[in-house]
Amino acid sequence: MPEGPEIKLAADKIAKDIVAKPLTEVFFAFEQLKSYEAALTAAQIVSVNPKGKALLTRFSNQLSIYSHNQLYGVWYSRKTHDYPATNRQLRLAIHTEKRSALLYSASDIAVLDDDQIAAHPFLQKLGPDVLEETTTVEIVLERLQSKTFKSKGFPNLLLNQHFLGGLGNYLRSEILFVAGIHPALRPVDCSIEQLQKLALALLEIPRQSYATKGITNSLSIVERLKKLGQTRRQYRHWVFGRQDGLCHLCSSEILKDTLGGRRVYFCPSCQDSR
Repeated sequence: MPEGPEIKLAADKIAKDIVAKPLTEVFFAFEQLKSYEAALTAAQIVSVNPKGKALLTRFSNQLSIYSHNQLYGVWYSRKTHDYPATNRQLRLAIHTEKRSALLYSASDIAVLDDDQIAAHPFLQKLGPDVLEETTTVEIVLERLQSKTFKSKGFPNLLLNQHFLGGLGNYLRSEILFVAGIHPALRPVDCSIEQLQKLALALLEIPRQSYATKGITNSLSIVERLKKLGQTRRQYRHWVFGRQDGLCHLCSSEILKDTLGGRRVYFCPSCQDSR
């Protein structure tokens, strides 16, 4: 599933192609949305904004397309009507004279007005977005210590979009590693120093991933590993996807477990369970 940084990168690319550009066609695969095609085609797109793992594409007629990639959805930015060779199903297409924004495989798509956006069950409960500048370390620390979240295990908490928007599975493993926190713990099990370090990592790691198109490892370590001839798969992450590999800091073997229904990776030495 794409996580916050990937959704924001997709939004940036799509916005560059279709915002404030005359539209030639808006296509929906779902029959219940067909009635909106003409009105949206006649309008202009004013913004494409990520909301956690969802996108809001806003039009000049005060309507917005809400889309959530879920597990399998993917956006393509292409030359107009240049469809990719894929077995995925096209769900939404927005065409201009020169470029097309194409959404494949997603099933959660709706056209909403402002009142419906305000009442939308996902958007209404979405926590502060980790990629938004307005989300500060102080805000995150307060949420970690709140009655609502402090007793929840990290495996589920860091996938809960009500806690913070935009987090996902690879970010979960990477953030806990950088904070030095074992994935089996809860906020209530941690010292204030650990929580402060975690609050900082919860913002810095997703923002670095966005800025570097997916790299969460230390950039100085990345440069060193590149010079040694290692591949992107080998140097991209601290721990995620690196089971049986060695920790970049202490050379212990990286372990893999299943927690919160999803795979998690950690270093048993750098992330003590106590």
